[in-house]
Amino acid sequence: MANRIPRVPVREQDPKVRATNFDEVCYGYNKEEALLEASRCLNCKNPRCMTACPVGLQIPRFIAELAQGNVAGAAAVIAEDSSLPAVCGRVCPQETQCEGSCVLGVKGEPVAIGKLERFVADYTREQGEKQAAVIAAPKGKKVAVIGSGPAGLACASDLAKWGYDVTIFEALHKAGGVLEYGIPEFRLPKDKVLKHEIEAVRELGVKIETNVIVGRTITIDSLMDKEGFEAVFIGTGAGLPKFMSIPGENLNGVFSANEFLTRNNLMKAWREDYLTPIHAGKKVCVVGGGNVAMDAARTALRLGAEVHIVYRRTEAELPARREEVHHASEEGIIFDMLTNPVEVLGDERGWVRALKCIRMELGEPDESGRRSPVPIEGSEFEIPTETVIMALGTSPNPLISKTTAGLETTRRGCLVASEEGATTRPGVFAGGDAVTGAATVILAMGAGRTAAKAIDAYLQQK
Repeated sequence: MANRIPRVPVREQDPKVRATNFDEVCYGYNKEEALLEASRCLNCKNPRCMTACPVGLQIPRFIAELAQGNVAGAAAVIAEDSSLPAVCGRVCPQETQCEGSCVLGVKGEPVAIGKLERFVADYTREQGEKQAAVIAAPKGKKVAVIGSGPAGLACASDLAKWGYDVTIFEALHKAGGVLEYGIPEFRLPKDKVLKHEIEAVRELGVKIETNVIVGRTITIDSLMDKEGFEAVFIGTGAGLPKFMSIPGENLNGVFSANEFLTRNNLMKAWREDYLTPIHAGKKVCVVGGGNVAMDAARTALRLGAEVHIVYRRTEAELPARREEVHHASEEGIIFDMLTNPVEVLGDERGWVRALKCIRMELGEPDESGRRSPVPIEGSEFEIPTETVIMALGTSPNPLISKTTAGLETTRRGCLVASEEGATTRPGVFAGGDAVTGAATVILAMGAGRTAAKAIDAYLQQK
């Protein structure tokens, strides 16, 4: 019977309305919809969805509790493995992970695992129900976590539950890392959702110190030698933007997507009552095709611009989530495919006036298996624009590796770490984007949890 029920659709804000506001796009399930969707799960003996989840969430168990109407029981199961369920339910690429492995997806629609996780987290928060975490007896050992993004929060949560004395050091004035300043409000509401989940991490006994730049304010050496921290986890993410190195990139009106999204989030530029300087203008070109490109484009649109996404391959090769691409095109964002910028053109005042591009065609596949874009000679043309946002990926900030002896980095500036998260310096562990380069929230959380296990093993042996 279970697989005969069609997947329950999720309610969303109307595209024309949401293109003008920063309210959340997706409304999520109500209880009735969630129970119906949960009843579709086959409770497989060998759950492929769990294997595909980077944090190993016990998916069939939590869905079984939910199908019985036991929302608190479902929340308790999720809490064993994830400290950020309302965040993951919203921003995980479920279609390539848990849902992409769901047996029901072979012939029909997979179970909406992400939407169910979000429902459980939202419902328990709205009902004011708290998860009483089981915390082990204090071990009397201090661990420092650098960065309060998804990797740091996941690592700190697990260590705190096991009885370690954990302090997170965050460079900015608010905790959350990329969740706070990178992901736009319409995908992840900060006050309603994120603040609550960070508070839950604090309730485990984790201390969070903000405005501390490790490598400037303090160093890893001083934490370990003077402050008595016996292990350190580096989860500083990848905040260093990449550019194309084409002429005109220094003109006024050229941003990295990082800077554009951070200004919009941290300075509340999306709120009408905040007079924060953020330049979008009437026309914006976003260069790139990943999730960050979609976030920047959809943010610029909401600030009143006509937005073009300029991407050198076709829609089939876009690395962004399908849902993001679908939402962007519904909202009226223009996709200029098989188009590559060659120069940013400026006016006499030094401001952007156009993006000069060349048409591309797809050639043979490259080492990643995607067909390489090849320029078509003589096909240059201009797109008039006031703002160019480069969303071409990021690499880790070199500050920590430069101020810490014994930490090896790769050619791309990423920290060298084992699969367990051990770096080349004893007692120092790392995970997430600082090790892999820019990736997803859930992979960073998985790396944080893996490193927590390695830190626990290291300190037990010590």
